[in-house]
Amino acid sequence: MDPSQRVLLGRVAGSFGVRGELKLESWTQPRAAILKYQPWTLRDPRGGEREIDEVRGRDTGKHLLVVFPDVTDRDASEALRGTEVWVPRSALPPARPGEYYWIDLEGLRVVTIDGVELGHIDHLFSTGASDVMSVRDGARERMIPFVQPEYVQSIDLDTRTVTVDWDPEF
Repeated sequence: MDPSQRVLLGRVAGSFGVRGELKLESWTQPRAAILKYQPWTLRDPRGGEREIDEVRGRDTGKHLLVVFPDVTDRDASEALRGTEVWVPRSALPPARPGEYYWIDLEGLRVVTIDGVELGHIDHLFSTGASDVMSVRDGARERMIPFVQPEYVQSIDLDTRTVTVDWDPEF
């Protein structure tokens, strides 16, 4: 699988119990939806990768607990702490109109409503109150709230352009 066509959906946060269950940090909504996108590519903190399938799990309300078929004790599960869960981009359903996967926005060109080039979206992150685009132009970085239509006026995936109502000096 081409690594550029994968999406990071979660990370092993730690072990749970003595039978090898894992606490999984999931970035899907709802968080248990990550179980639908198998097989997974697991990337350990050292960069090693392997594919895994038939992962079972349950949402306890506090944690998403999962069981990997080859993990049967606490030592084995604890060794997986920090392991990332990646899936092919093609495994995800199409975004609904007006919604976007962050990975589809990364790299898009950002211009103001007056046509001033601000740079490209480096990454996005959530603050709790709103999502924020990190827009880079060389060494300069701007943090622009991803709030539609107040700041983000339009997104054109065909031309790979995001138009914002933003002061270029800010």
